[in-house]
Amino acid sequence: MSDQRTLPVPDGLDGMRVDAGLSRMLGLSRTVVAGLTENGHVRADGHALTKSDRLVAGTWLEVTLPTPERAPSSEVPRVVDGLNRLYEDDDIVLVDKPVGVAAHGSPGWTGPTVTAGLAAMGVRLSTSGAEERQGIVHRLDAGTTGIMVVAKSERAYSALKWAFKQREVSKRYHAVVQGHPDPTRGTVDAPIDRHPKHDWRFAVVAGGRPSVTHYDTVEAFPAATLLDITLETGRTHQIRVHMSALRHPCVGDLSYGADPTLTTKLGLGRQWLHARQLGFAHPGDGQWVEFTSPYPDDLRHALDVLRAE
Repeated sequence: MSDQRTLPVPDGLDGMRVDAGLSRMLGLSRTVVAGLTENGHVRADGHALTKSDRLVAGTWLEVTLPTPERAPSSEVPRVVDGLNRLYEDDDIVLVDKPVGVAAHGSPGWTGPTVTAGLAAMGVRLSTSGAEERQGIVHRLDAGTTGIMVVAKSERAYSALKWAFKQREVSKRYHAVVQGHPDPTRGTVDAPIDRHPKHDWRFAVVAGGRPSVTHYDTVEAFPAATLLDITLETGRTHQIRVHMSALRHPCVGDLSYGADPTLTTKLGLGRQWLHARQLGFAHPGDGQWVEFTSPYPDDLRHALDVLRAE
């Protein structure tokens, strides 16, 4: 048995070697792609390609993958409380991720995951990508709630991975930060890398990966501010790191300098940070779509307390 896929070469991969470009498109290693080309399983316009051939934008590739190479994820289905489907069709599923849930399994993580929760719902995801994160095209921290899109079809996986990489996805977050940022609207353009002393944290570090965050004030309270945040990049802990660097950490984010007294007062057990809205070109028809996630109960309660002041 085999898995036959047909997909176009994006403009951004024009001129790239087949092994490098196809590994990006399908989430495969270059070694696996090289093996496919050696066996004649990568074709363009009816002709077999070698691993060193160059891709041509707009060309349609025909790729044959052996079924055993792309078996469905072995992660055990597990019902995840609070994991809600916001939208679903043949290509994608949008979920509202609750706090304490990781996007997918990883070494050392024993808690619930989005992939296991969707499996328990009977949702079959794309088999592209590494086995433990098949269908996952972006992630949210376990302590961050909000909207995620997961790929069900192979074309959706390829299209969305490319869209995220090319910054063609609109990612909007809401965050409550301590104090009042000045100016009330601005941009943080500062590189991020692992913290030089604490491996589990990240920090603004010279020579780190380029990271850009835009923020705007939505509502101001005596001790905090609700911000609307859009991201150009998607670094790990990006919003938390950038807000901390401005000396306005997310309320409740004790790892990045939040005030524990205010955290307790608001009844928070994690940072006030929510993936509010996601917009992208639908991989099925190319039409722009947007989805919004409501605030969960703990974040709503914290806002109520702030407004009561």
